[in-house]
Amino acid sequence: MASNGNGTTLIEIEDLTKVFYTDEVETHALSGVHLTISRGEYVAMSGPSGCGKSTLLSILGLLDTPTGGRYRLNGNPVENLSFSERSRIRNQEIGFIFQSFNLIGDLTVEENVELPLTYRAGMPSAERKKRVKEALERVNMAHRMRHYPAQLSGGQQQRVAVARALAGSPSILLADEPTGNLDSKNGEAVMLLLAELHNEGSTICMVTHDPRFARHAEREVHLFDGKVVSEDELHKLEAEVEA
Repeated sequence: MASNGNGTTLIEIEDLTKVFYTDEVETHALSGVHLTISRGEYVAMSGPSGCGKSTLLSILGLLDTPTGGRYRLNGNPVENLSFSERSRIRNQEIGFIFQSFNLIGDLTVEENVELPLTYRAGMPSAERKKRVKEALERVNMAHRMRHYPAQLSGGQQQRVAVARALAGSPSILLADEPTGNLDSKNGEAVMLLLAELHNEGSTICMVTHDPRFARHAEREVHLFDGKVVSEDELHKLEAEVEA
C-alpha cells in the first residue's frame, strides 16, 4: 500500500532505552530501539504483553521520557525537554486515542472534544467551536454533541475520543489498543474509521495485540523484550518461550 505522506520523516528514534527502577530491581522496558515513521504512514506496533509497546508509545507521545537515546519529532530533538515544553508540544503535535476512552463524565461530548484546545494560548473560542464541530462531523457524532459519555455506547465513546484527538490537527495520532474495550463489531468500526483518517492523510501509530487489527496498517513493527525485531525473529522467539 502506498504511503499518503510526502515521504518526510516525522518521527526518528535512535538507540532508545527506558529503565524502570523499583526496590533495587532494574527493569529494561526498552533496549536500544530504532524506529522511523514518515508523515502520512500508518504503523502498527505489536508483540507479546510486557514487550514495551505501551512504554514506547508513551515516549512517542511525550508522556514519558527515555533513559537514553535520541528522539526527533518534526526534525526537533525532544528527548530532554522540560515538563512544560513537552506539554506544549504534546498539545499541538499529538492526538491520543486510549483503550479506556478517557472521557470526562460530567462534561458533554462537545466539552470533552474542546478541552485540549482550551490549553492552546491565543485560540479564540469561535475557532475552538468550529474545530470541535468539524471533528465530530468527521466521526459521525455531531448529533450527540450535547450528550454525556454515560449516554453513549462504547463504540460511540471511542468515536468521540477520536474526534478529541483530531480537533487539534495533530502531526500524529497515537492509538493505544483502541479496540481493547469494544466488542468485535464496534472494534471493526473504529478500525475502519482509522483507515478513513489515514486515507485522508493522517499519520497513525497504533499499539495492538490483535493480528487482525494490525493488518489494517501499512507496516507492522514487532517488539519483543524491549527491542524491535523482524516478523520471522518474533515467531522464533515466541516459539522458544512456548517451548
